Amino acid sequence: MKAEILEKVKEIIEKRMDTSWQAMEAAKNSANEEGKSSAGDKYETARAMGQLDREMNGRMYEQAHQERLILEKINPQIVHVNVSLGALAKTTMGDFFVAVGAGVVALNGKNIMVISPQAPIGQILMGKTENDTFEFRGKNYKVLSVE
Repeated sequence: MKAEILEKVKEIIEKRMDTSWQAMEAAKNSANEEGKSSAGDKYETARAMGQLDREMNGRMYEQAHQERLILEKINPQIVHVNVSLGALAKTTMGDFFVAVGAGVVALNGKNIMVISPQAPIGQILMGKTENDTFEFRGKNYKVLSVE
């Protein structure tokens, strides 16, 4: 199951990278086109806006690329005893796969929350083992299993 989750998360990150790259290219092309048909202050403003868009999308691309590198380090065959990077934690709150922040992944009719170890719930879960309890937002939960 972890291998399937990992593949879905890789697809999500690949889409993020692709979207950011395309947006970066579109911003570059837009600024170049604006430059050909404009003059004066409007030209400079358009170029500056295009540069900001390229930088923002470049940061998004780089973040997604870093997340992809993290995913490459995860071996889904490893069975974890405690919650750590690459672990699947089943809790009374829900199921969590610790990798990168990717949101909810639907798999075999179940929703698995893909979280970063740095996320608030990730920080709480890290190091927990089966039958450990934890509190999140004023409620108590239990770790049912760790894979």
